[in-house]
Amino acid sequence: MHQTFQQSVIDAFRANAGTVGGPFESTDLILLTTTGARSGKPHTTPLGYVRDGRRLLVVASGLGAPLHPDWYRNLLAHPAVRVELGGGTYDCLAVPAEGARRDELFARVVAEAPGYADHQEATDRVLPVVVLELPGPDPAAPPVRSLADKLVEVHTWLRGQLRHVHDETEAHFAARAGRTGGGGEPPSPGLGLQIRQRCLAFCQALEFHHTAEDGHMFPAMEDHHPHLRDVFDRLRHEHRAIGAVQSALAALLADAAVAEPDRFRSELARMTDKLTAHLDYEEEHLLPLLAEVPWPPAAPGARTA
Repeated sequence: MHQTFQQSVIDAFRANAGTVGGPFESTDLILLTTTGARSGKPHTTPLGYVRDGRRLLVVASGLGAPLHPDWYRNLLAHPAVRVELGGGTYDCLAVPAEGARRDELFARVVAEAPGYADHQEATDRVLPVVVLELPGPDPAAPPVRSLADKLVEVHTWLRGQLRHVHDETEAHFAARAGRTGGGGEPPSPGLGLQIRQRCLAFCQALEFHHTAEDGHMFPAMEDHHPHLRDVFDRLRHEHRAIGAVQSALAALLADAAVAEPDRFRSELARMTDKLTAHLDYEEEHLLPLLAEVPWPPAAPGARTA
């Protein structure tokens, strides 16, 4: 899609709550914003999709081009993406389907949009099917009224994502153990894309969180609480130690399939131990200091009652 025409589609989508005319008048479209694999900059692409419950299925077809489109390579490097659907915007995890599940989902897509079958026939590559799961509302989530509440919300998300990665990894190893011996299918040599994508997104979100704390939150708090300098020094030291584990995990996640699952499992256990202790210590010392700081912060110049 030519860049100027693509931008006109994006502008029309945003101006009309997802309704686009012209050649896309009867097409279900989303805007998918990925982070550039090399540039680190956001890139927005209009894409057709097929809905499957709360999941959106998109195909990296490129109209049958010989190479994967840029947006697909981007999401392999940065699995956290933003989806604009109608008038709503959602942060999602992008997970390409694998093996039999990919074939099943591709058949599901073709049943609604037969043109993708033509795209597959036009190329030798297997067209990836990417699953985007829309987040549902969490009625049990407590309201966020202070910076302490916000910190707990972020920490709860990090703990939950780490738990998901751990559970999926253990399920993978259980499946491998079930296939050893006998005449069954040999054990899988690596970890799946779902584990890779979730772990990579978790590591990138954790790095962003710690960078923001080191660069903004901790310096501001130290100015008001100089007697807690040792606490902040310890937290920064733990950030560096956790960063070393993140680097080891990132190296293992460099390929689309994690080639050293046993080492990955060991590094994941090390990350779990270090991060759990770190979050507990941070909450113990910082939450009481942040409980009276309102969230979201007041706009500059805003008057409080």
